[in-house]
Amino acid sequence: MKPQRSAIPATAAVTALLLPLTACGGDASAGGDGSTVTVTVGYQSRTINTVTAGTLLRSLGYFEKQLNSLGDGVTYKVNWQDYATGAPITAQMTAGKIDIGSMGDFPLLINAARGKQLNRPTRLVSVTGYNLRGGLNTIVTAPGSSLSSLKDLKGKKVSTSVGSAADGTLVRALQRAGLDPGKDIEKLNQQPAVGASALAAGSADALSQFVAWPGLLAHQGKAEALYDGAQLNLPTFHGVTAREDFAKKRPAVLEAFLKAQTQATEYLDDHPVAAAEKVAKATGLPAEAVYLYNGAQGIATFDPAIKPQLVSALKQDVAILKAAKLTGDVDVDAFVDDRYVKKALGPTAYAERLSSTPPPPAGEVWPEGARETLRFTSPTALLRHVAEHRDTVRAAYVPDATTGTLWFADRAVWVADGDELLPFVAPATARAYVAGHGGARVVTYAEALERAS
Repeated sequence: MKPQRSAIPATAAVTALLLPLTACGGDASAGGDGSTVTVTVGYQSRTINTVTAGTLLRSLGYFEKQLNSLGDGVTYKVNWQDYATGAPITAQMTAGKIDIGSMGDFPLLINAARGKQLNRPTRLVSVTGYNLRGGLNTIVTAPGSSLSSLKDLKGKKVSTSVGSAADGTLVRALQRAGLDPGKDIEKLNQQPAVGASALAAGSADALSQFVAWPGLLAHQGKAEALYDGAQLNLPTFHGVTAREDFAKKRPAVLEAFLKAQTQATEYLDDHPVAAAEKVAKATGLPAEAVYLYNGAQGIATFDPAIKPQLVSALKQDVAILKAAKLTGDVDVDAFVDDRYVKKALGPTAYAERLSSTPPPPAGEVWPEGARETLRFTSPTALLRHVAEHRDTVRAAYVPDATTGTLWFADRAVWVADGDELLPFVAPATARAYVAGHGGARVVTYAEALERAS
C-alpha cells in the first residue's frame, strides 16, 4: 500500500525501527526549534473491521490533523505499518517498535499475554468493529461441496489461522456439533490467503476465517457458507491496543488517536458507501465485499466504546487459547483500560455509547453508480426490486432470518414459507427452519426472484 499524506519515507521508517526503545516507537529529537516525534501505528489493511483505526483512518488523515492541533511545540509524524495479521503487530509492540496496533479479539489476548510475559505490558484502549452474535467469522466450503453441516467435517481437512477469532469459532462450533476439534478434523494452520488457495485447490475441505475472507470468497463465487458464526451468539470484535509505557508518556497522543478514530467512525456511519469505496481502493478488495461488513446495515457495528458484553466475551475466549496452549491465564480486567477513550469521547457520550445497541439489520440494494443504497422492509420487497432492476443492481444484501447476519442475496439460501421468502447464510439453518415450519421449502435464488415478482 503506498504511503499517504503523513507517511514518512521508507528510509526514515527503517531508521525509526533501529532507534533505541523509547516511549514512542520512533521518538527522535530534532533539536533547535523543538522536537520531532514519530508515532508508529500497526494495522491490517485487509482486516476491514479495523478500518476506523487503520485503512480508513489513514486515508482520511484525521490522526495527523489531531496531532497537528495539539499545539505542544512538537512536530509529529505517523509511520503506518501494514500487516496481514495481528501476530507481527504484537511482536513489534513488545519490541518497542509499534506504539498503537489494531487486531481481533483472540490476537488481543495473545497481545496481552506476550506483553506481560516480556515485561512490556499493553492495554486494550478502544474497539473498532464488533458483532454481538459472532457474525464476523464464517466457515465456508468450495462451491458445490457435498458438505452441508458441521458434522460432515468429521475426518476432513479444515484450514484456519490458529490463535485467531476464526479458529475460536471453529473450535466452539465443532464442540457444539458434538465433534472433538483436536481429533475429529485435520486442522491446517494457514494464513487466510493460503487457506483460500487451499480451498480452491481441494487440499482443504473447508475454511474458517475472519472478515473479509468469507464474504470476499462468496462474492467471487469461490466459496459457499457452511456455518454462520452468529449461531454461537457470542460477541466477536476487533480493537485497539497500545503499549502501556507509550500511553503513560504520551497520553495526549493516544487521546488524539482515539479522537481521530471516533471521527473516522462517524465518517463511516455518515458515508457508508464512500467509506467502502475508500477502503476498497486502498486494499484492492471489492467494494461490494467491504460494504457487506462495513455498510450501513453491515455485519460489523463500529463504536470505540469498550462495551461490557465484549469484555465478557474476551474472558470466555481465554479458555480456548489456553486449551490450544497459546497463552496461560490472562487478566482481562487489567488489560482493558478505557480511561483514554472515555476522555476522548467525554463521559456523557461514552456512557451513551456503552448502553447503545445496533438496530436489527434491513435488506439493502446498491444500485450501479449510486452514492447511497436503498433499504427494504422485507426480503420479498428487496427481491421484487432486484427482479425489476436486474441490469442496474451492483449488489443486494439480506439479513439471515435466524441470526440477522447480512449476506449477499444471490449467495443466500432461500426458503419459501407461504407468501414469505426468507434468506439464510448457511444451508443448515435453512433446513432447521424448514423442519420447524410445515409447508416451507428451500428454493433457488432464481425461483425466489420469480416468486417475488
